[in-house]
Amino acid sequence: MNPRAYRSDRLSPPVGPFSQAIDAGGLVFLSGQVGLDAGGKLVEGGIEAEAAQIFGNLSAVLDAAGRSFAEVVRVGVFLTDMADFAALNAIYAQHFAEPYPARTTVAVAALPLGAAVEIDMIVKA
Repeated sequence: MNPRAYRSDRLSPPVGPFSQAIDAGGLVFLSGQVGLDAGGKLVEGGIEAEAAQIFGNLSAVLDAAGRSFAEVVRVGVFLTDMADFAALNAIYAQHFAEPYPARTTVAVAALPLGAAVEIDMIVKA
């Protein structure tokens, strides 16, 4: 089976050679998203604004793949400052219900374009 790529026209084009999402026969892997607006600029306003934009971006990719947040089975969160953990969780909780997806949150030294947070997901196909 050949992987199938998904792309949302609601997002700016990827800044590198990768797909927004790939269906690999049973699972859909969403590439990491930072808080870029449709024009490709990082939104201003800190972690809350970036996280809200990220979830909007992820929603657009999920729509393109015919999926929803209810089908997400794993989430990866990358923060440049663990002091933002609670603020991120407040926005994260608005998009998921029990049973929550499995999740990993790690601190990283830096993210593309100076972002404070990046999130990727795996969704059941």
